[in-house]
Amino acid sequence: MLRSSLFALACIALAGCATHPATSSHSRLRGAELDARVRQLMQVANVPGLGVAVIENGRVVSVRAYGKRDVEKNLPLETNTTMYAASLTKAAFAYATMSLVDQGRLNLDASIATYLPKPLPDYDKYADLKGDPRWRQLTPAILLSHRSGFANFRFWQPGKDYDPNGKLQIYFDPGTRFAYSGEGINLLQFVLENGQNIDVATLMQQRLFTPFQMPRTSMTWRDDFAGNLAIGYDENGKALGHKHRESVRAAGSMDTTVSDYANLLAAMVRGDGLSDATHALWLKPVIRIHAVQQFPTMGMPDSNDNDAIGLGYALGVGTFQSPQGPVFFKEGHDDGTNNVAVCLEKQKDCVLLMSNSSNGEKIFGALIDDVLGATCYPLYWSNYIPYDHPEWRTEKPVINAHPACGVR
Repeated sequence: MLRSSLFALACIALAGCATHPATSSHSRLRGAELDARVRQLMQVANVPGLGVAVIENGRVVSVRAYGKRDVEKNLPLETNTTMYAASLTKAAFAYATMSLVDQGRLNLDASIATYLPKPLPDYDKYADLKGDPRWRQLTPAILLSHRSGFANFRFWQPGKDYDPNGKLQIYFDPGTRFAYSGEGINLLQFVLENGQNIDVATLMQQRLFTPFQMPRTSMTWRDDFAGNLAIGYDENGKALGHKHRESVRAAGSMDTTVSDYANLLAAMVRGDGLSDATHALWLKPVIRIHAVQQFPTMGMPDSNDNDAIGLGYALGVGTFQSPQGPVFFKEGHDDGTNNVAVCLEKQKDCVLLMSNSSNGEKIFGALIDDVLGATCYPLYWSNYIPYDHPEWRTEKPVINAHPACGVR
């Protein structure tokens, strides 16, 4: 118990972790205690709806929904309510892509030029890259691990305001550093579809949605979602609706439910559908991350704040070392949508949090540790500003890189 208490105290000292006392692995919240904690946090942070799934030893043991899916109509959020997955889509796409590696249909380290029938800049969508031969350095592994050199999206160029006519550029040599990029994930989708005639929607359905029991999950809008649908809300509680996405986008077009994605997350932590070697490869960190925050994608100063936890990225998910061993995680963020999935790899324990609110991430740090015990999750790097520390928005918190949070 002394060792667990020291880990918890270490995480409190590390401002990158939850600012609420982190529970040890021997005092995780479950049942009525967790229900009360969730409701209390939702109230103080003004979160209208939240889905919470708990996975232990690779099995879903609890899926609960709290609050409202539609405040105006006073409709409850349910475990089978359709919610926007946002960038949780990326982790799912990466996992499905690894099944192609298992089959020998995709070489992670091969140039994308080997798969495309013509040079990438010859396609209208990528004509901006004409004159920059570095596109040939791009590989599936580089794209999945956000080392492409692209901005997040071409219309958000570094240091500039949103520009719908922004041009695609490679800002650094591919493979040399981390910079989160939905553009890179969508490029891998383009390579699969145009270079190997693989329909990504079909791939996701066959490799994930059907075998892992995800009946209310789709890469595009389905009319049957309308009867039980989560409305998104901004930080002030303004209703933002729910977009009907008609195009498949590997970077984030998926609709799902907390129940469906919990089934997928359990399969992921178990390694279902992949060989042991490929599953280990999927989770192997390939780049260390030193940017002080994840967003904006470029232009943030480097920092040693997260060196103690070994923050890095694998092939579609983030990774770090917690007092309980290696962790993988993936966030999903959009206006009116905040999601996060966090898994302790060795224990195969996970928590999934899905909210229909821009305020959801304000309570994620507390709930991650309430469910999993001390994790030292990198809150500030993830741009998760706790509801009780709004000053983090304007000033970087003091972070103690305590050795206990880097235990190997």
